[in-house]
Amino acid sequence: MPQLNKGGKFVFGLSVVHPDLTIHIPPQALLEYDATRDGKVIIFTGSKITGGFCVTTYSLLSNSKLKHILEDCPALRDCLLSEGEFIQYKGRKYAWLDIDKNGVIKLPHSTLAVLDLQSGMELLSIRSSDIAFTMGAKGPLLQKAHNFQGSIEKY
Repeated sequence: MPQLNKGGKFVFGLSVVHPDLTIHIPPQALLEYDATRDGKVIIFTGSKITGGFCVTTYSLLSNSKLKHILEDCPALRDCLLSEGEFIQYKGRKYAWLDIDKNGVIKLPHSTLAVLDLQSGMELLSIRSSDIAFTMGAKGPLLQKAHNFQGSIEKY
């Protein structure tokens, strides 16, 4: 996993939004966040600078200081929303997605639209916190990744 600059964020790799709207999460991110454990992940809108979305699990979120998100949003907690359907909560949008044992998620067209993503885009998988990682769609880190002299795996 490269560090794009000294003291900077670590990245797990670049993931492509494939024509079938699947995204392969880098294996090291899957392992570090145990992302396939529940068979579902929670995604939420990324920052204005990085775009894309953040990924966490029910287990990580429910055992964190942010567990109030699940407590205050029972439709998200209990998967009462359609897969990829967003619910607004305190300035961010949250949805759940199935994730297969290989770390592949599929974004419905409506989810892509909300996230301003499209087929063929590259997303930079970035270690964000101990609760979530980011799949960034724009910004300086993605530019650094494209200019990085070392090796960044693509998925």
